[in-house]
Amino acid sequence: GAMAAARVVGSIPDGGEREVYTSHEGLLLGLEQAMTRKIDMEDMEDVYYNSGAHFVWIGTRTKHLNGAHVEYFRGIANPIGIKVGSDISPESAVSLIKKVDPDNEPGKIVLICRFGAQNVTDELPALVDAVGREGLNVVWFVDPMHGNTRRTQGGLKTRDFDNILREIAETHRVLKKHGEHLGGIHLELTGEDVTECVGGRCGISDDILPCRWASACDPRLNYDQSLELACEVAKLLSRKSAGDSIAARAQSGSLNLVNSFDVGRDVDVGAVGDHRVER
Repeated sequence: GAMAAARVVGSIPDGGEREVYTSHEGLLLGLEQAMTRKIDMEDMEDVYYNSGAHFVWIGTRTKHLNGAHVEYFRGIANPIGIKVGSDISPESAVSLIKKVDPDNEPGKIVLICRFGAQNVTDELPALVDAVGREGLNVVWFVDPMHGNTRRTQGGLKTRDFDNILREIAETHRVLKKHGEHLGGIHLELTGEDVTECVGGRCGISDDILPCRWASACDPRLNYDQSLELACEVAKLLSRKSAGDSIAARAQSGSLNLVNSFDVGRDVDVGAVGDHRVER
């Protein structure tokens, strides 16, 4: 099928194989249409896949219920992400989910929450309740990057490490309180020693940002910040009351971070739990 055809197999020193899963925002319809293929499936009707990625998502600019992008997405068999935040009501989000996935297929829809650290506690519960009342099968992701972007006095985009961590922790806490599971985290990061996001153990501040601000678009966590965040997410998932404790520590600035594992370069969408989507 399309997923097997899209598998990338690299040369691994131990002789094994590694599967690489790709994702992107389906922004340019002409490109997405050019990458769409009809796949013949045994014992099933022919289906259409976007062969340019395993997982594609509907972004903030293209989630109009009667728009061309939503019409395209409802016609492909790939798992579909939908960015949700303060710009869409719970009722509108439910209508969008039903239109893209009328069969309520488990694993089909991924809700990528991007409320901003200061809004999660007040706004996410209503969305979780609305989705639950309708019995919709969704996977819950958090995007702690785009809702926490600001510009410095010098005009550079940046994001605060503590706000990124706080949004992850608050989202995890709210979902857990409502009996749901945080299935993944959307991050923008690099293995390079850039200075694009402030905070973290490396102590980057606004005045340091111009030194090595190298992104072609949005600010990314650097190597050291990525390790810190990975360590804190591991703690978040392993502690019974981690959501409350880490959120409080992120707000107070009293985090004690220890680097403990490595990450790849320029990862856009990372995942935790049972659902794995990477770029």
